[in-house]
Amino acid sequence: MSTSNVLYDAPGPKARRLSLVSSVLLAVLLIGGFAWFMWRLGQPRTTVNGTVLSGLWDPARWDIFGESVVWRTLLVDGMVMGTLRAAGLAAILALILGVVLCFARTASSRWVRVPTKIILEFFRGLPVLLMMLFIMLALKTNGYWAAVGALTIYNGAIIGEALRAGLAALPKGQREAGLSLGLTGTATRLLIEFPQAFRQMLPIIVAQLVVLLKDTSLAYVVAYPEILRKADQLKQFYGNRYAFSLFVVVLVAYLIVNFALSALARWLARRTGPKAEAALMTQNTKTMGRAEA
Repeated sequence: MSTSNVLYDAPGPKARRLSLVSSVLLAVLLIGGFAWFMWRLGQPRTTVNGTVLSGLWDPARWDIFGESVVWRTLLVDGMVMGTLRAAGLAAILALILGVVLCFARTASSRWVRVPTKIILEFFRGLPVLLMMLFIMLALKTNGYWAAVGALTIYNGAIIGEALRAGLAALPKGQREAGLSLGLTGTATRLLIEFPQAFRQMLPIIVAQLVVLLKDTSLAYVVAYPEILRKADQLKQFYGNRYAFSLFVVVLVAYLIVNFALSALARWLARRTGPKAEAALMTQNTKTMGRAEA
C-alpha cells in the first residue's frame, strides 16, 4: 500500500469532478480579474482638480520608447553599467566572505567560533539600506562602494550560514574517513567536506544572489545610478506621464534577469543533486571495472 493511500482516501469520480469544476471556476475568476484590472488601467482618469488624464495604455505614454537613447539609458547605463556592475562585484565578494565566515564559524577554537557567530548575527539583523547609509556617511564613499559594501556584508553573512548548514548536514563518516586516511582536520575540511557542502548548498546560494540583485534597487537612496534611478531621471526629463511606462520596462528588465538566474539555479540543482551524484558514482564504478578488466 502506498503512503498516499495510507494518509487519505483516494478521491472518487464525484470528488474529482468537483475538484475539476472548482479549478476551472477559480482560473476563470483569476483571468477575469486580471483582465478587468488591465482594462481599468487603460481607462481615462479624472484627478481631484478636474483634469482628465489619458489611460495608462494610451500610445502617448509610450512614444518615448521609439528613441534609442531611452533604451540605451535604461538597459546599458542603468541595467548593465549600474545594476549588474554593482551586483556582479558584490556577488563575488559575498561568496569569498561567506566562505571565510563559514570556516571561522566552524573553527575548532571557540575564540574564533564565538566572535564569528556574534558578527554573523549582527550583520544578518541589520537592514541593507541602513548599512548602505552607514558606509557612505561613516567611510565617506560614493554610492557605488556603499552599495557594494552593504550587499557584500549582508549576503556574505547569509551565504556563510548556508555553507555552515551544509557542513553540519554531512554524515560524520565523511570527516572520519578523511582523518583515517591521514589527512589533518583542516585538509579534511577543505578537500572532502567543503566541496560537498558547497555543491549541496549551491541552489540556495544562487537564490541568495537573486536576492542580492534585487536589493541593488536600494542603492537608489544613496544616489547610485542603477536602473531605477535612471528611470527616474528619464521621468523627470520627459514628464510624469511616462512614469508608468518606465516602471513597466524596469519591471520587465528585472524579471528577465532574475528568471535567467533562477533558471541557472534550477540547472545547477539538477546537475549537482542526488541523481547527478548517483550517476557520477555509477560512471566511476564502471570506469574502475573496465580498468581492472
